[in-house]
Amino acid sequence: MRFIPLLIGCFLACFTLTAVAQKKPAYVSGKVVDENEQPIARVSVMILGRRAGAATSDSGTFRLQAPVDKAFAIVFSSAGYKTEQRNFLLNEKEEEYIVVRLEKGARQLDSVVVTDQRQRREAGLIVLNPKNAINIPSPTGGIESLIKVFVGSNNELTSQYSVRGGNYDENLIYVNDFEVFRPYLVRSGQQEGLSFINPEMARNVSFYNGGFQARYGDKMSSVLDIQYKKPKQFGGSAYIGLLEQGLHLEGTSRNNRFSFLVGVRNRSNRNLLSSQETKGNYVPSSADIQALLTYQINSRNSVELLGNLSQTKFTLVPEFSQLTTSVFSPFFSANLGLDIYFDGREEDSYRTNMLGLSWNQQLRRNLRLKWMVSHFGNDERESLDITGAYLFGERSFDKGKPDFGLIVNPLGAGLYQTFARNQLNIGVWNASHKGTLDLGKHYLQWGQTIEQQSIDDKLHEWEYRDSAGYNLPYNPNLFELSKVIKSKADLDITRLTGYFQDNIVFNDSTGFTLQAGVRYNYNTLNKEFLVSPRVGFSWKPGHWKRDMVFRGAAGLYHQPPFYRELRRYDGTINKDLKAQKSWQLSAGLDYNFKWVGRPWRLATEAYYKNMWDVVPYDVDNVRLRYFGENRAKAYAAGLEMRLFGELVKDAESWISIGFMRSREDLDKDTYYNYKLDSLNQPIDSTLTEGGWLRRPTDRLLTFGMFLQDYLSTNKNFKVYLNFLYGSNLPYNIPNSVKYRNALVIEPYMRIDIGFSALLLDSEKSNRRSHNPFRNFENIWATLEVFNLIDRANTISYLLIKDFSNSTFAMPNRLTPRLLNLKLVARF
Repeated sequence: MRFIPLLIGCFLACFTLTAVAQKKPAYVSGKVVDENEQPIARVSVMILGRRAGAATSDSGTFRLQAPVDKAFAIVFSSAGYKTEQRNFLLNEKEEEYIVVRLEKGARQLDSVVVTDQRQRREAGLIVLNPKNAINIPSPTGGIESLIKVFVGSNNELTSQYSVRGGNYDENLIYVNDFEVFRPYLVRSGQQEGLSFINPEMARNVSFYNGGFQARYGDKMSSVLDIQYKKPKQFGGSAYIGLLEQGLHLEGTSRNNRFSFLVGVRNRSNRNLLSSQETKGNYVPSSADIQALLTYQINSRNSVELLGNLSQTKFTLVPEFSQLTTSVFSPFFSANLGLDIYFDGREEDSYRTNMLGLSWNQQLRRNLRLKWMVSHFGNDERESLDITGAYLFGERSFDKGKPDFGLIVNPLGAGLYQTFARNQLNIGVWNASHKGTLDLGKHYLQWGQTIEQQSIDDKLHEWEYRDSAGYNLPYNPNLFELSKVIKSKADLDITRLTGYFQDNIVFNDSTGFTLQAGVRYNYNTLNKEFLVSPRVGFSWKPGHWKRDMVFRGAAGLYHQPPFYRELRRYDGTINKDLKAQKSWQLSAGLDYNFKWVGRPWRLATEAYYKNMWDVVPYDVDNVRLRYFGENRAKAYAAGLEMRLFGELVKDAESWISIGFMRSREDLDKDTYYNYKLDSLNQPIDSTLTEGGWLRRPTDRLLTFGMFLQDYLSTNKNFKVYLNFLYGSNLPYNIPNSVKYRNALVIEPYMRIDIGFSALLLDSEKSNRRSHNPFRNFENIWATLEVFNLIDRANTISYLLIKDFSNSTFAMPNRLTPRLLNLKLVARF
C-alpha cells in the first residue's frame, strides 16, 4: 500500500507534462515590403536568441511558429536594408498578422570571431576574445580577468594569477613577440596599477595553461601571447568609469603603408580602497601610454615600433583599522576584535618603460624572418614608516548595550612599527631572431636570443614589535628588532636562449599532427646550461561521427632564477641558486557538439608536474618571499574541464571546473616538539620531520563562470555575470619550517554582475548630418555590482600575541560590495 501514493504522484506528474506538451502553439505571419510597398524576398525572419527561423517567399510573405505566454522578439534582416525588430506576447492558438517595412541602408554585419583548429590541436591552449575584456564585470578588468575564470583567483585587487599550482613568477607574457615584465616590489594588490596589456588594442589572445611548445620561454606554468591590432582604417574607442578611463586611436596613411595604434589609460582605485577595513587617506593613481607604429617598406619588408610608458603611485596615510573574527572550539569561544590606531604614511612609486623595434622579412612565400631588439626599464621606490598601537580582545556585538562594537575584555595590547626604504632598478636589453619555413607537411620554427639583465637594488627594512610593554623578541640585556633586512645587490647577467621546432602534419586521413622541439638556456650567473625537449600531438579520428580531437603534451620545463628567487629571507643574494626544474605531462580531448540547436565545445585535460630543485616560498597578499635555496621537491596533479557555448544566440559563455593537488617536501625541515610540565617548562623533546605539505597555491577545487545574456525582446539590454569560487588555501607562518600549513585561508567566493544598455548605434547617429555623434559606431552604458553577495574574503593574516604570549591570527579582508558606472563609446 505504501507504493500507491507514489504511483498516484507519478501519474499526476505525467498527466501534467502531457497537458503542457499539448499546449497549442501561436503563430506570427505577415509580409515584408520596402519603402515603395514592394515585397522583399529571402528576408531572414528569426526569433531573437534562437538559431532557427524562416525566410520570406518571393512575394515577401512568411509564417513563423512562436512561443506561448512569453515575451519574445522577431528580427527581420536582409542585405542592403536596415534591421527591424518587433516585440510580441501571444496567447495559446493566437496568430498575429503584421506588415514590416524595411528601410534602405547598409546592414551592419555582426562581428565574427574566426577560430582555426589550432586551439583544438594544441595542448593547454585557450583562445580568448579580447572584446569580452571590456564587458566582464571585475574590479581590475582586462584580459587577466578573463583568464581568472579558467585558473581561479584569490584576490580581486591584482591582475596576477597562479596556474596549476604555480605562483605569479612562473607565468610568461608576450606582446607582439616581446616579453614584458611586472613590478617586483609590490606588496599588496592595493599598490598595483594597470596591467601592461591594453585590451582595446589587442587583436588575438592565446593563453597556454601548460604543455606549451619549445618556441616559448623558460617558465614552468603558463604563457599569455598577445598580438595587437593591425589597423586598416581610422577608428577608436573611449571609456570612462569610476575606476578607470581610457582612449585608443588607430588608423593608416593614405597609401596604407603606415599605420598607428595608440592607447592611453588612467586608473584610480580610491573608491575601491575606501571601503577597506583600514580607514585612512588612500591616493592611488596609475597611468600609461602605449603605441604600436608599423611601416610597410615594400611587399617583403616591414618594421614595427612598440612602446610603453607606465607610472603607478600609491600613497596611504592610515588612521584606524578594525578587524573582527570568531573563534569556536571546545576550549574557547569568543568574538575577537583588534583595533589599531595608526601614525605615519606610505609612499610608493613604480615606473616602467619598454621600447621594442622589429623588422619583418617575407623573403619567400614560405620563408619569414623576424629581427627584434628591445629594452625594458623598471624603477621602483618604496617609502614606509607606519606605527600602529593596538588593543586586542573580545568585541561586544550586543546592539542593546552602549559598548556595542567595542572591545570589552582586553586580551592584549601593544605597538608595532614598520619601516622601509627600498629601491630597485632593473634594465633588460634583448636582441632576438625568429624564423619560420613552411614545407607543406613540415612547418619549421627557430629562434635565438641574447639578453643582458642589470639589477641594482638597495633594501632597508625593519620591524619593531612590542607586546604588553615588552620588546619582541624579548631580551632583557639587548634591544632587538623583530625583523631587519639591509642589503645591496648589483648584478649583471647575460642569458643565451634558443629553440628549434618542427610542426608535422601526417596524412590527412589519419588526422594526426605532431609538434616536436627543443630549447636551450644558459646564463652567466650560475653558469647552468639547460636543455628542454618538448613534444605535443593531436589526433582527430576521421571515421568517427563525433567531432572529437585528442591531444597531449610532454616535456621538460625549467625556470632559471631572476630577481626575487635569488633573495633569501634575510636579504642576502644566492648567486649559486640553480634553476627550478620539472617534467610535465598533459592529455585531454576537445569535443564539438550541438545541444538545444546551438554549438557547444567541451575541453578536458589532465596533467601531472614533477618538480625538483624547487625554491620554497611564502605568499603574503601578492608578495612572494623565497627561501633563496634549492631545498625542495614538489608535484602538482589535476583535472580541468571547460564548457563553451551560447545560452542565447551570439552571446558566448563558458564554465570552467578544476581539481588539483600540489605538495612539496622541503630538505632540512626538521624541528623539535617539546613536552611541557605543569609550570610550562620543557621536560622532553621529539625530533619531527615536516614531510610532504601543501604548497602555498594548493587548491582542491576551482570554479569559474562567465555568462552573457540579453532581454528576449531587446538585444540592446545585456547582462554579464562573473562567478569565481576556490576552495581553501594553506597559509604559512613566514620563514618557519615548523608552522608551514599552520593556518588555512577560507574558500574564496565572489560574484560580480554588470548590466549594459545601448544608448546609441550607428543607424541612429547617421540620421542627421549635423548630429555630433554621427561617426560613432555605438555607445554603451554599464552598471556593475562588484561582490554582489558581499562576502568578506580573506587574503592574509595578521599575527597578534595576547598577555599570556598566545598567538592569534586576525584575517585581513578584501573588498566588500561596490558599485561602478562605465560609459563606452566606439567610433
